[in-house]
Amino acid sequence: MFKWVNRCAVWLLLLVSAQSFAINSQDPYLLVKEAAGKTFTRLEQDAPQVKQNPNHLRTIIREELLPYVDNKFAAYKVIGKELKNTTPPQRDRFVSAFTDYIVATYADALGKYDKQTIKVEQSQPLDTKKEVSVKVTVIDPGKPEINVVFQLRKNSKTGEWKVFDMVAEGVSLLSSKQSELGGSIRQKGIDSVSNMLEQHNLKPATLPGKQS
Repeated sequence: MFKWVNRCAVWLLLLVSAQSFAINSQDPYLLVKEAAGKTFTRLEQDAPQVKQNPNHLRTIIREELLPYVDNKFAAYKVIGKELKNTTPPQRDRFVSAFTDYIVATYADALGKYDKQTIKVEQSQPLDTKKEVSVKVTVIDPGKPEINVVFQLRKNSKTGEWKVFDMVAEGVSLLSSKQSELGGSIRQKGIDSVSNMLEQHNLKPATLPGKQS
């Protein structure tokens, strides 16, 4: 069930760039480069701690990467038309479970990081755009290049950009989750799906070659 997400999460987390600690949330192109750079700087600094406790990977994701992901928007898109049939507490629970699921998935993928490099397309004029696609090429010596497109949206009130989706091999992660989880929400109800995600999130993070 989670294999496709895990594969795409690997591509997201293989992003590496200049080790800048000032995230420019007003430029979606710089945000992708700088957030990735900050994440991997932290990963290298905390490598001994991660080796001792793989769950620390989730802390890195929460503190360095999650602030630039519009997890609530993505979660609501997954709920879709069923949103009107849910209560505020149900929605809050699902957003929390979905967010933890994203964090757990990205953390598992972080364990596969081995100093790959990326090429991010040059910044383009934003004009009055509210959504932007940022193309990224992941370069791993001796292996085919991987092309990923990150979808970002602009907050109309703050002017800040955040990632809400990524497209790999022409397949949208958000659309995949809308189909998979959205269908389950319609059939089993949002509480059942929230519980399923919560159970999945309880699985401990592991490093390559290690079993939980």
